[in-house]
Amino acid sequence: MEVTLNRHKMNNKREKYNFRLSGPDEDLNGIEQELLHTFKRNQNHSLRTLLGIYKGHYLELFLSIVFFVIKHSPVWILPIVTANIINVATNPGEDAGRRIFWNVVFMVVMIAQNILTNYFHTLFYARAIRNVEKDLRSALVRKLQQLSITYHNEMQSGRLQSKIMRDVEQIETLSAQVFITILSIILNVIVALGVVVTNSLTVFSFFIATIPVAVCIMVLFKGKIKSYNRQFRKDMEETSVHVMEMIEMIPVTRAHALEEKETSKMNSQLYNVAKSGLRLDMVQSYFSSISWVAFQIFQVLCLGFTGYLASKGRISVGEVVMYQTYFGSIVAQVSGVITLLPTVSKGLESVDSIGDVLLCHDIEDNTNKKRVSMIHGEIQFEDASFCYKDGENPVFEHLNLAIEAGKTIAFVGESGAGKTTILNMVIGFLHATDGRVLIDGQDIEGLDLAGYRSHIAVVPQVPILFSGTIRENITYGQDDISEEKLWEVIEAANLTEVVKQMPNGIDTMVMEHGSNLSGGQRQRVSIARAFVRDPKILILDEATSALDSVAEEKIRVATERLVKNRTTLIVAHRLSTIKNADVIAVIGKGGLQEIGSYDELMEKKGEFYKLRQLQI
Repeated sequence: MEVTLNRHKMNNKREKYNFRLSGPDEDLNGIEQELLHTFKRNQNHSLRTLLGIYKGHYLELFLSIVFFVIKHSPVWILPIVTANIINVATNPGEDAGRRIFWNVVFMVVMIAQNILTNYFHTLFYARAIRNVEKDLRSALVRKLQQLSITYHNEMQSGRLQSKIMRDVEQIETLSAQVFITILSIILNVIVALGVVVTNSLTVFSFFIATIPVAVCIMVLFKGKIKSYNRQFRKDMEETSVHVMEMIEMIPVTRAHALEEKETSKMNSQLYNVAKSGLRLDMVQSYFSSISWVAFQIFQVLCLGFTGYLASKGRISVGEVVMYQTYFGSIVAQVSGVITLLPTVSKGLESVDSIGDVLLCHDIEDNTNKKRVSMIHGEIQFEDASFCYKDGENPVFEHLNLAIEAGKTIAFVGESGAGKTTILNMVIGFLHATDGRVLIDGQDIEGLDLAGYRSHIAVVPQVPILFSGTIRENITYGQDDISEEKLWEVIEAANLTEVVKQMPNGIDTMVMEHGSNLSGGQRQRVSIARAFVRDPKILILDEATSALDSVAEEKIRVATERLVKNRTTLIVAHRLSTIKNADVIAVIGKGGLQEIGSYDELMEKKGEFYKLRQLQI
């Protein structure tokens, strides 16, 4: 039972200029539910999904567009002002100086307003994007908390981390491009074509001829770019998995002098990423260069065409400059769309990637299930069988076992016999493929598992600590415990001496994975965490298997205090540690082989006796 716990502390502050993100308690569940519905409604339509996730932020985006139009207007006005000044200069009149002066003043004012309007444009679109970015990550985190343990066992954590961080970042990048670059492109093209069509239908017709070229180039490359983007994302996720595994394995790698082998293995994976990345870069390069050449040729043709019209007296010299500027703008905008296609493709691929998680149905659904306010701790396996999804043979079949409330039962047997599977079924992580598991006479399938689990505690074989203080690790989920009760728990878990030796006592920071604590100390912190919960059902999964004799004895004493008056299920590796168990169950060969007290099983000289003899 491996779980990774990470604590992230966020401080939301009201910044000056009233720039504020919605806080953590502002209808978070409603926002997440709306995001989920958006992904469901628009499955296989990535662009509609992208637009849908901004529901609730449309006013901010509208205001952003309004300020964008105002702040960007100098780009569209400048060619007209330039044409006016050139026409005045080539055909000066008595008031030429005054006309040039007012054109210049007007242009300076229009340029200066960009400072204020650009601020408000950025404020509105950035606030919308950052809120959606936060909401997407929050929705992913909540969904990961709901997905089954089976899902998490099958999906590498590196891939999930990549979806939460990299894919959401790609969507944020795409959104920024949509509300800045693409918006600019659309408005520039509309304004340029609008000015041209009001001045000359002949020149307008020439401008329109560029559209089929742009469409053909995009259609030609769209499929390949999307395909290469998908492969690159998968390779990046795979690399993220390997990097996390490599970091976890560094102590083992160093201990066995396998640095070169591990480096070689990572280099092979990095080569695959570089190879798929190069493929993507090259297709994007071809795409960009072909489009650039095509539109530069069109721009030269436009210059020649308008120059010819001016030579015939059909347009003025100033209009030649104006048309050339607008056509250059259109060429730049269309080229910009083509250049953005890889970014758009990458962002939409990330939308699909996040949808894979948010739309996954492998969740633990407690809707309309019975809420458990109190349990006594009676457990019964009633003709229960279990087989893993991809397993050829069942782990066990037709298991019938009754565990009385308040009693301690130890499960022993060979590795792979199904001991931990039984514990996971009691926790509710796994469900019987046939038969039933009953808690106080009620089928666990009909219980609200979140409420039920508030009455149980688990001490795993590998203690799980997060980066925080010892206090926070002990009181995890039980923050309202009194100081007096906390120190009672510390004493009961045999932790008092350890805490007193720490530089900051109970408020000493625990390093990543508890690396500044010994194995026995980490395990006692886990036991203290279980004490704090005051559970009715206690599960100990080989809690002393990796400890030395001194640490094991301290854990044994702490465990004996913990199990009193609680239904306790123990998976034992060292059989000498379970002498005091009320019942010992030997699991093997697909079921329950024998059951009884320590003395009864030793006297019987059956399977338990054979296992015990191997350890003497």
